[in-house]
Amino acid sequence: MSEIAVGDALPELKVHITRADLVRYAGAALDFNPIHWNEAFAKGVGLPDVIAHGMLTMALAGRVVTAWGLGALVDYQARFTRPVVVPNDDTGALVELSGKVGAILEDGTIRVDLSAKFEGRAVLGKAIAIVRP
Repeated sequence: MSEIAVGDALPELKVHITRADLVRYAGAALDFNPIHWNEAFAKGVGLPDVIAHGMLTMALAGRVVTAWGLGALVDYQARFTRPVVVPNDDTGALVELSGKVGAILEDGTIRVDLSAKFEGRAVLGKAIAIVRP
């Protein structure tokens, strides 16, 4: 494990989330909350527009770790701090994802501190993944 050090950056990932992605995710997760597909409903409850599922955003951030390919993702947690607003166009919402090695733990696992940003602002807080090499 000497080739991995605290502070090492994982490869960044940029993902455009479209309304079509929201429909596919809703079907897979059985989460048909109208804030994720109905513009009038989302605005009616005080949101700026349709928003991405928080768990979709979290899953995309997890891809930073799994794409790294170092080992098994054995624990993952995050808080949802801000919504990802998804416009009704072909471009969608750009989410920028990154991670860095935060610690190498006594049991040999690696703590990865993750970041997910939309419009330059964090959408996940305290996003931490544990990887077992």
